[in-house]
Amino acid sequence: MSEPTPIDAAGAPARIDAMDVLRGFALLGILLMNIEGMVGPLLGAMTGLDPALTGADRWADALIYVFVQGKFYPLFSLLFGMGFAVMMMRAEASGRSFLPTYLRRILALLAIGLAHALLVWNGDVLVSYALLAFPLMFLFRNTPLSRLPKWGTAFILAPSLFFLLVGALVSLVMMAPGGGAEMEKGMAEAAVAVAADLEAQRQAYGTGTWAEAVAQRKQDLLQMLGFLVFWGWQILGLFLLGAWFARSGAIARPQDFPVLYANLRRVALPVGLLMVLVSCAITPTMDFVRSDFPVAAAMGLFTVGGTLMALGYLAWIQRALQSSLAPRLMWLAPAGRMALTNYLVQSLVCTWIFSGWGLGYFEQLPRAWQVPFVFAFFAVQVLLSQAWLARFRMGPMEWLWRAATYLRLPPMRR
Repeated sequence: MSEPTPIDAAGAPARIDAMDVLRGFALLGILLMNIEGMVGPLLGAMTGLDPALTGADRWADALIYVFVQGKFYPLFSLLFGMGFAVMMMRAEASGRSFLPTYLRRILALLAIGLAHALLVWNGDVLVSYALLAFPLMFLFRNTPLSRLPKWGTAFILAPSLFFLLVGALVSLVMMAPGGGAEMEKGMAEAAVAVAADLEAQRQAYGTGTWAEAVAQRKQDLLQMLGFLVFWGWQILGLFLLGAWFARSGAIARPQDFPVLYANLRRVALPVGLLMVLVSCAITPTMDFVRSDFPVAAAMGLFTVGGTLMALGYLAWIQRALQSSLAPRLMWLAPAGRMALTNYLVQSLVCTWIFSGWGLGYFEQLPRAWQVPFVFAFFAVQVLLSQAWLARFRMGPMEWLWRAATYLRLPPMRR
């Protein structure tokens, strides 16, 4: 039986180029997804298609919603789980203790995430990853390989099944005598609260000072932690699925898993796309205050469909890496090796451009123009990452994260 990952001269799992390429690809998708919540209020970017848009803006909004929104954070989550498993295998191969090292790693990530969420941008994902890494580390590091995809699938489906159940109950209540009036009253009150939150974000990030933006980001962070109680199960499930890809060797040796990758390309991706399109047909614009069965069904279809599409994207990237396109895709690898640095730079630069305390272009960049802006920005990041790694071993934030993890300063220059 072959090794689960390539082995370096020291007997530890070697670096997997496919993971770096996938991280680079995911960085582009993350910025395409996040840019709407940087140009305008984040709460307004989380509702699906904007009914007020027309023409090219509407087409751009629809394409991003169908092919990007909800597809790249699952991909990033899979990669986080892969990184967890690779680090654990490295520790085992070298005879080091894994638990204290990884604990320092996620505590450092939590500190970076909190600084990012409070001081830079309210759409941070690092805090969520760090918090969910605790159950990953303590409960699943010794899970048998065969059980990882089972637990992962169960957790991925859990939020959607929960909201489907809630949606069914809400619909039944609305059908009962007098129930509809009470529900309508409650939804009207909730709509007022959501509108107030949206306006608070618009004022704080559009015209407010940096201190006012920090105060608003604190409120947004607390709200995000509330969402994590429900949606964190899906992210944890994606971590486990990613860990399986690494431990089984599927990410390092895709040629040994032809049936898996063929099914992801030919079945998971089109089925996922169909689920997303059906979700859009049911309700293209998600309403935060509604929780009846049609809305719950649309949300569940969009969430599960997005995960299937992310797996399909992963499979197609792996296929391309085994073809003549591999040299071109490897251009993404340096950006992926500096994923943490590039992710934070995206937030720093974009919030400076669009926030009121920066250049003040809040809600000024049309939706259609956000797409070429992202591609141009990311192209610069790719070029700068290549130039940086030609001289240094890792990105600056990766260096800091590694130093906090191993409690020693790693060499920086090549």
